Amino acid sequence: MTSTLRALLLAAAALLLGACSTLDRSAAPTVDRQAQWVVLPFANHTETPLAGQRAEAIAETILHSHGIARIKRYPSSLQQEALFDAGERKQREEALVWARQQGARYALTGAVDEWRYKVGVDGEPAAGVALQIIDVASGDTLWSGAGGKSGWSREALSAVAQQLIRSLLGAGLAAAR
Repeated sequence: MTSTLRALLLAAAALLLGACSTLDRSAAPTVDRQAQWVVLPFANHTETPLAGQRAEAIAETILHSHGIARIKRYPSSLQQEALFDAGERKQREEALVWARQQGARYALTGAVDEWRYKVGVDGEPAAGVALQIIDVASGDTLWSGAGGKSGWSREALSAVAQQLIRSLLGAGLAAAR
């Protein structure tokens, strides 16, 4: 193999590794797309203010793009976005009570674990989220998925997060009727 070909192969491998993602998810549940859905608060485990609310907005849009038309979002007046909030579980329970009052059948919630541009010359965007679809009546988790994705230096962080959330939710809604 010539040194030029070897250099081209190494460059191609480096490019492929430059925008990586990792996904783990459970099997897709059978859910009713016509049912009432709610998007509950996403926990923000990052140092980026409002990362949870940014991910919620993207997830809501992706739910709509998958044919789920009846979606309500947890009111921002009831949300608490604070770094290192110890009351996450309490807020989730309060949000589920609200969802039941709305007559929702399913809830989408999650956590944002990474939402930043990496430090360095290129400053690649990186996002990491964990999502859950919950049966509102029982509080049982029907589906869960987690993933992380980094992008190219010229990509927007929101675009990388959108790709990641779309990949996760696409699998979570695959069995929807």
